[in-house]
Amino acid sequence: MKLIAKATIQIQKPIDEVFEGIVNPEKMTNYFISESNGRLETGKELIWKFPEFPTEVPIKEITTEINRSISFVWDEETVVKIILEEQTDKNTVVKVTEDGKQYNEDNLKWVIGNTEGWANFLACMKAYLEYGIQLRKGAFEFMREN
Repeated sequence: MKLIAKATIQIQKPIDEVFEGIVNPEKMTNYFISESNGRLETGKELIWKFPEFPTEVPIKEITTEINRSISFVWDEETVVKIILEEQTDKNTVVKVTEDGKQYNEDNLKWVIGNTEGWANFLACMKAYLEYGIQLRKGAFEFMREN
């Protein structure tokens, strides 16, 4: 049995703005990462940094379909897929899945933590894209290593 972290939200912005908000590091650094060495584009490999962790995270096997989907690997056991669905009112539903880990006690903790993490990603993205609010700023200071 494989474990899947899932999260979904509706953002009151057109699909092209939501897509750009995910692939463009100048936007993503306002709600998710602290640094990236480029855009999420098919075939690229990137390095992401997060404000609360000292490590660099390699982003591999990137695939994008403009205004439809983004997928990448940042953990050799999983694939992250972000699907965008345009609604009739021009809002966008964003669905994130990260799957691939086999069921065991450690991976059960992983799926709970990553489900929480992706829900936070979506809430922070919604706040930023809709209202220009940076929810993530300062939210995880307690996690930094001293």
